[in-house]
Amino acid sequence: MAPETAEALKANGNKFFQQQRSTQQFQKAADDCRKAAEIDRNSVKAFYFWGTAAVQLGGYDEAIKLLTKANELAIGQKVSFGDEIHNQMRLARREKFRQKEDKRIAQEIELQSYLNRLIEADLEQKLKELNLNSKSSDSESEKFSSEDGPSTSQMPGEGEDFESDIRKEAITQETVNYKKMLNELFMQVDDRRRRRELPDYLCGKISFELLRDPVITPSGITYDKADIKEHLQKVGHFDPITRTPLSEDQLIPNLAMKEVMEHFLAQNEWAEYDELLDDAGR
Repeated sequence: MAPETAEALKANGNKFFQQQRSTQQFQKAADDCRKAAEIDRNSVKAFYFWGTAAVQLGGYDEAIKLLTKANELAIGQKVSFGDEIHNQMRLARREKFRQKEDKRIAQEIELQSYLNRLIEADLEQKLKELNLNSKSSDSESEKFSSEDGPSTSQMPGEGEDFESDIRKEAITQETVNYKKMLNELFMQVDDRRRRRELPDYLCGKISFELLRDPVITPSGITYDKADIKEHLQKVGHFDPITRTPLSEDQLIPNLAMKEVMEHFLAQNEWAEYDELLDDAGR
């Protein structure tokens, strides 16, 4: 490919992406950005817009990798993208989480329906057995009644029928109670799920993961301690967001944020466990 074509692709990456987005042709936009990235592996824009297109196409794992690459390049080249890369990364992670949640919801609905069917089948089986026992008892009563002569106080099987009706009512009510308990349990799970949302302020600015050990810089930006230390050691002694000079001894534990984070995790254990599952799945 001619050098002028390569330069044109890189220079017009933003224009190409906007045109593709306006016509909802995100696949074409992704292809254009991929070509630009192949030409220049250090193009922040190519990886950023490629990752953004991947989000729109539902390729969240790919989007996270591409946006992480764009963020690393931006930091290394000291190019400021503001919060654009961070916002797209959070969007990709959030949509990935929601995709997994949709799958969980479908599985839970299927499980709930299956368990309700089992309860109904159990009721039918118990009523069937009760009817068989009742008929057998009636037959025995009629046999003894015919041998001993008719009774004027009670018709054959009348007492057994009354007892059978009581047992049927008890079994049916038990089934109603079981189904109510089951459905209430699933409603509680659904209610807890609806409240699941990992706030952006609890996510690190570098790894985009849940903050573990928050520290604050003189610029007022909070990072996870491990992430910012790695940045200072491998990339340079500057704040990744503000680009101002920064050294490790300037990092101060953000105790207020740590308290907020611990309170959130105490009320939302899923947040920490989901992060661990997320790491295991990568």
